[in-house]
Amino acid sequence: MTMIRRSFLASLAAASLAVAAGPAFARQLSLSEISGYLNQLQSATSGFTQINGDGSIQTGTMYIKRPGRIRFEYAGDKSMMIAGGGQVAVFDARSNAGPERYPLNQTPLNIILERNVDLGRAGMVTGHTSDGTKTTVTAQDPAHPDYGSIQMVFTSDPVELRQWIVTDNAGQKTTVVVNDLVPGAGISDSKFNIRSEMSKW
Repeated sequence: MTMIRRSFLASLAAASLAVAAGPAFARQLSLSEISGYLNQLQSATSGFTQINGDGSIQTGTMYIKRPGRIRFEYAGDKSMMIAGGGQVAVFDARSNAGPERYPLNQTPLNIILERNVDLGRAGMVTGHTSDGTKTTVTAQDPAHPDYGSIQMVFTSDPVELRQWIVTDNAGQKTTVVVNDLVPGAGISDSKFNIRSEMSKW
């Protein structure tokens, strides 16, 4: 078993312990509560574990600065994904080409990075359930469901984002497990400057 897989299994064990230590039953969060939580989450840092559509696993550090900015730094090489200035850029250390770029508003991640998240908009939420320990919400751009969807998992008391699954327009799923989210972190705007990172690439 590789070190990355051991790290992933350890993070899942820690998450299981956290759930076991909490109340036996957690209330289902309303859409307005979740929207409010995302809107007040102006900046945050976190470790993450990513499970890709092909089953491969990556870990790293995530930086969020709403609205419109997120950065994933992958451990082990220079690979990263940055959203900033209305664009998303994927820097793949294994590729000899430059970063792939596309509009942020054509990706499901835009739903949680918008300036004003409103999950109550007609046609946005396609699923809203609770299993007694967490609340799961699936959302899409109501004007462009063809862009894909994002399924978000939250715990309550306190409300916290724990995981999301992005399904892109080709049906590929990418799961991100959030580890130890620290809100209110001071993060430089330079971390989300795609043009600056391209000059270093």
